[in-house]
Amino acid sequence: MTRRRAPLFLARRGYRRRRLRDGARMLPLFGAFLFLLPILWEPAASERRDTAPDGIYLFVVWALLILVAAAIAPRLRDEAREDEAEDETV
Repeated sequence: MTRRRAPLFLARRGYRRRRLRDGARMLPLFGAFLFLLPILWEPAASERRDTAPDGIYLFVVWALLILVAAAIAPRLRDEAREDEAEDETV
């Protein structure tokens, strides 16, 4: 009796789907890390902290997170449609 082994490598399409979902799940955590990063910056030599660079940094990070989410969302939507189509055929 010969036993079939599972393939060593995943199908490329399924692998990319999982990595895309993983990336979408990690995006909020990565964003939270980037938002908290200015806390770790050393203050300037003056007594008062200059908040202008921190504010600009936060808005740039916020805009980049929106762009990344907008780039990922259509692919996730297409993936969900493909999964629904596969479920209907089975």
